[in-house]
Amino acid sequence: MDRIFTKTHQDKNSLARCGIVSLPHGDVVTPTFMPVGTNGTVKGMYHDAVADIGYNLILGNTYHLYLRPGIEVLKQYGGLHNFSNWKHNILTDSGGFQIFSLSQLRKIKEDGVVFQSHIDGSKHHLTPEKVVDIQQVIGSDILMCLDVCTAPDITYRKAREAWEITRSWAKRSYDHWNSLEGFEGKLFGIVQGNFFKDLRKESALAIAEIDFPGIAIGGLSVGETPEVFSEFLAYTTEYIPTDRPRYVMGIGSPDYILDAVANGIDLFDCVLATRSARNGSVFTDDGMIQMKKAVHEFDTGPLSEGCTCTACTKYSRGYVRHMFKAGEMLGGMLATEHNLTYLYHLMEKTRQAILEDRFLEFKRSYLARYYGK
Repeated sequence: MDRIFTKTHQDKNSLARCGIVSLPHGDVVTPTFMPVGTNGTVKGMYHDAVADIGYNLILGNTYHLYLRPGIEVLKQYGGLHNFSNWKHNILTDSGGFQIFSLSQLRKIKEDGVVFQSHIDGSKHHLTPEKVVDIQQVIGSDILMCLDVCTAPDITYRKAREAWEITRSWAKRSYDHWNSLEGFEGKLFGIVQGNFFKDLRKESALAIAEIDFPGIAIGGLSVGETPEVFSEFLAYTTEYIPTDRPRYVMGIGSPDYILDAVANGIDLFDCVLATRSARNGSVFTDDGMIQMKKAVHEFDTGPLSEGCTCTACTKYSRGYVRHMFKAGEMLGGMLATEHNLTYLYHLMEKTRQAILEDRFLEFKRSYLARYYGK
């Protein structure tokens, strides 16, 4: 097996751990948050600015990049790294979630999925093998298997059917990826099973049995309550090996992130930080604040004390509020850099707490202040 994870420290009082994931474009220290760059860009940020914060692993979206700019364009440029001038690691999802979202425009079959483009209505047929090939053209450092995403309220029979297809696709994806020569990208399998514990266990064990370099947990944070998220995350991770990097897809709020870390998760991503920033919401130690509110109009202080981002070191809350009220792009750009900087520092503090065996106390005190409890 392609071993890419090295555990550097295990917290004495929880499953939280620090480690290193070794990837083609450099080592990634974990636990880490990954900014989302759907179309080959983190919205509102220069790539250099993302790297200057400290990030060396961002996401691209296979579905969107396949449709636009298209595989021929990416081939011409030698992959997304060259095309976008990003010199560090890229993780690409399989596009499964985006295709799942097109419920009126797609049909899932045993061999793959047929869907209509949301851009121009053109028809496409993706198989597990083709999705691996697309991610090879992208030049993904971490690539994901095509899987079947499911809504949280489906029946047991539907959930089992979806998982059975996901299992078949995972094996096909792995066999195809394993046959590729000269491609250094690392393929992750995805655990599914909806909100049925026997299916979750079965899925985790089956995906773990295949020699994937890493394992992702899918089908969580899809509208369920935080309590259900926490319960199913803890249950699922019981059956996932600890010798591989573990990734929970689509979580980005501090409570979900720290809950994942407490369960031994190494990687997570979400659009929350960047999307909420564009809408005027920013992270602070005292919770998320909405910059458009009048309370900030005369506030000469930074968005968050001690933050090193451009907004906090060069501008005031009053000015950032003015940018949003005036509809200026700079407001969203400053807020985006701030939110990504804030989460990066949160992960630094989290890793330090794990190294000092005080993660649970850090989690408790941090969340108590953040949520005002």
